[in-house]
Amino acid sequence: MRRSIPLWVLALVLGASSAPLAAFEVEEASLAELAAAQVEGRASAQDLVRAYLDRIERIDRQGPALNAVIELNPDALEIAAALDAERAEGRVRGPLHGIPVLLKDNIDTADRMQTSAGSLALVGTPALTDSTVAARLREAGAVILGKTNLSEWANFRGRRSSSGWSSRGGQTHNPYALERTPCGSSSGSGVAAAASLAAATVGTETDGSIVCPSAVNGVVGIKPSIGLISRAGIVPISESQDTAGPMARTVADAALLLQALVGADPRDPATAEAAERVQDYVAALDPGALRGARIGVVRQLSGYHAGVDAVFEQALAALREAGAELVDPVPLPTRGEAAQAEFTVLVHEFKDGLDAYLATRQGVPVGSLAELIAYNRLNAAQVLPWFGQQLLEQAENSGGTAAEAYLEAREKARRLAGAEGIDAALAEHGLDALVAPTTAPAWPVDWVNGDHYLGGSAGMAAIAGYPNITVPMGQVHGLPVGLSIFGAKFSEARLIGLAYAFEQATRARRPPGYARGLPAGVPAAP
Repeated sequence: MRRSIPLWVLALVLGASSAPLAAFEVEEASLAELAAAQVEGRASAQDLVRAYLDRIERIDRQGPALNAVIELNPDALEIAAALDAERAEGRVRGPLHGIPVLLKDNIDTADRMQTSAGSLALVGTPALTDSTVAARLREAGAVILGKTNLSEWANFRGRRSSSGWSSRGGQTHNPYALERTPCGSSSGSGVAAAASLAAATVGTETDGSIVCPSAVNGVVGIKPSIGLISRAGIVPISESQDTAGPMARTVADAALLLQALVGADPRDPATAEAAERVQDYVAALDPGALRGARIGVVRQLSGYHAGVDAVFEQALAALREAGAELVDPVPLPTRGEAAQAEFTVLVHEFKDGLDAYLATRQGVPVGSLAELIAYNRLNAAQVLPWFGQQLLEQAENSGGTAAEAYLEAREKARRLAGAEGIDAALAEHGLDALVAPTTAPAWPVDWVNGDHYLGGSAGMAAIAGYPNITVPMGQVHGLPVGLSIFGAKFSEARLIGLAYAFEQATRARRPPGYARGLPAGVPAAP
C-alpha cells in the first residue's frame, strides 16, 4: 500500500532547511524545501507554478533556449489555486502537494495537453483518460506543469537518430554544453530536471532512456523494476521492458517522486505483485547504507572512454571509503546473447503494443502502425528530414507477438539477463548490487550522422526488468557522468540507500552552466 508522509516527518528525514526560501527562487530547490516553503507560508503552489513558468520562459524558450518543454499545461495555475485552497482548509495530500512536475510527452494526460510521443502523427484530440502515472500524481497533489520533449517515438523509429529530436518538438539541448546531446529518449525530462524547469520530472525507459539522459545531464534517474509502476496510458515500445521512473537533482527527490508513482493497477497486469513489493523508499535514504555492503564491479561495462574510466575509479574509491566491500571484477557473460534476443523482443512487441495503444486514441491522424508508416512517408519533409523509419517498418513486418521467433527470444532474453545474468552474479558473490559507469560524456549533436554512442551499462537491468539507478559521479571535461547501481528485481529500497550514501559521500553533482561549446575553462581536447 502506498503511504503519504507527514511533512514534519519528511523534514526530519531529509533534513529540510529552515532557512528562508524566496517564493520565486526555485533554482536547485529540493522537494522538501518547496514543501516547507508552503507549510511556513513563504510560498503558495501558485507562486511555485509562476516561478517555474518564468524560468521556462527565460532559459527554455529564451536565453540558452534548451527546448526541453514541448508544451505547458494551460490549467496549471488553476490547479495550483485549488490545491492552495485545500491547504488553507487543512487538507494536505502529502509531500508533493502543490509541487510542479513535468511529464515526458508519451504519458497520457486527460486534459488540454497533447500526448504525441514527439510525433506530428499523434497531434489532435488529447488523450481521453489519464495514464495511471498522471492520475497518481494528481492524487498526490502534484501540479502537472507540462510535457517534455523526447526522442521521437522514444527513439524507436529509425537508424541514425539524434537523441532529443522530434518532428513535433525539434532538438533539446544539454544545459552543460548546448551543442551536445541530452541523450534520450527522456531527453527533455533530464534537461528540465537539471535546469530546474520543474521540481522534478518523469521519464520512461525501455533500455537506457531514463538513465542515459539522467547521467549526461547530471541528475539522478531511477529505472524501477517492471511491475512497480503502471504503464497504462503510456505510449509503448515493449511490454517486457517499458517503465516510467523519476528524474530529479537528488536521490531524496527521486525517492519521494517514486513513492507517489508505485502500486498495483488493474489496467496493467504486470503490476499484480506491486501491492506486496512496494516499500518505504524515503526511509531507505540512509547515509550509512554502504557500510558492510558487498558490491560487484562490472568491468566489462566500462573501457569505452578513458575519462569515464578515471572518474569510475574515483567512484570505486569513494565506495570503499564509505565502507563497501567491492568484488572486482564480476563478469556478466550472458550479456551479448541477451542483447541479441532483446532486439527481436522489442520489434515484435512494438507492433502489437502500439496498435493497442492507438486504439485508445481518437481524433489523431493515425490509428495503427501501418497508418503511421504511411503518414510519415506522406509528410517526409517534416517528419523524416534527418533519419528514416526502418524500425517502424521492421516492426510492422515482424508478425507481432504471435510469432514463434518472438516467443523464443522473450524466454531467452529474460533468462540470460535475469536468472543466468544479474541473479547469478549476485548469488555467486553474495552481492547487494552491481555497479558500472552509466554511459559516456555527452557527444555533439549531429543530425546528419546521428548519435555517437560509445557504450553504457543499461542493457542487462533493462532486459531483465530489474531496477537501475544512476547518480552523478563526477565530470569529464566539465560534462557530467553517472554511476549506475543495479540489482535484483524489486530491490529499489536497497539501491536507493546505496545511491544516497554514495551521493552524500561524494557530492559530485554540479549545476549546469549553459555553455556554448565545452564548459568555460575546459580545453577543447585532452
